Amino acid sequence: MRIKNLWAATAALLLASSALAGDGKLLLTGGVSSVEGAAGGGLTPWAVTGSYATVGEWGATAHATRIKTQDYSLNTHGALVSWNERVELSLARQRFDTGATGTALGLPGLQLKQDIFGVKLRVAGDAVLDSDSLMPQIAIGIEHKRGDAGGLQATLAALGASKNGTDLYVSATKLFLAQGILVNATLRATKANQIGLLGFGGTASSGYSLQPEFSLAWLLSKQLAVGVEYRAKPDKLNPSALGAGLREEDWKDLFIAWAPSKHFSLTAAYVDLGRIVPAVIPKRQTGSYLSAQLAF
Repeated sequence: MRIKNLWAATAALLLASSALAGDGKLLLTGGVSSVEGAAGGGLTPWAVTGSYATVGEWGATAHATRIKTQDYSLNTHGALVSWNERVELSLARQRFDTGATGTALGLPGLQLKQDIFGVKLRVAGDAVLDSDSLMPQIAIGIEHKRGDAGGLQATLAALGASKNGTDLYVSATKLFLAQGILVNATLRATKANQIGLLGFGGTASSGYSLQPEFSLAWLLSKQLAVGVEYRAKPDKLNPSALGAGLREEDWKDLFIAWAPSKHFSLTAAYVDLGRIVPAVIPKRQTGSYLSAQLAF
């Protein structure tokens, strides 16, 4: 199926689900939209399913996100549908502007693009109903990624990176409702370089690596939450002169999420994406994250 047809099908699901979804969840307990489309934090998925639909209901969300650092920008937009507080299907499209790095590599205006198709299944627990016990909500997920690195594709292939790849993950989310604290831990099996924007695998390693991801959120009120996230990333490109220049560093953020209603939320964050292509621009890439989400 072509990408444009997938987007049309997603739009149809959004319209159809808006008439069926309920609003049984508490504000912000469905998370926000991650940069890869799944419900959770900004950088990592959680075990929750998106929207405010509960048992027997359909729900949907749509989001637009922009990350801007000193030298790069990442724009993401996408949508998801969820059913029965059990299954979540997501679709996201990313565009990474390489800025001065693309120019230095002889590719001015270079953009790295990626489409991400996600499926998440809740397998145990309920974050809200089990909030008075130690049992977390647990979900497993898969994210299939199809990339387009433009004029950089041949270089990545020479470094052993493939164009497409698939991430697998398991997430555990624990809500301490009385204390207003949410904790999430995700373990991801991945081959992705820079979450897939620079391909998958490399001559240094072509296999999967297990990478941890963590989120901690504090609910200041029913409508407002603050928190931190950490996402570890693998390093699979060849440690040659260019491969070393593409060496990865982990991602972090400090965020605030505001949901004035169950139909809209806004998330802002300070992000630290580490050094990206340090052979060209050696400084750390820090900056802003802003994401808007509509929920039905």
